[in-house]
Amino acid sequence: MGKVFIIAGIVLLAAGILNELSDKIPIQGRLPGDIVIEKKHVKIHLPLATSLLVSLLLTLLFMLIRWFRN
Repeated sequence: MGKVFIIAGIVLLAAGILNELSDKIPIQGRLPGDIVIEKKHVKIHLPLATSLLVSLLLTLLFMLIRWFRN
């Protein structure tokens, strides 16, 4: 159970660091397929393509981890 908490802590730390550095990542939120709606006082950002890309990369990463563990 302790390993799960350590891994969860590392994942949360990495997510926090990525959140802080997200403005400096040039590709994040600017892919074709990302939807940005800007009105006078409202800005809505729907990063559909970015979400799909992150999902694909994480899937590949977890597949590689599982492959190396077996």
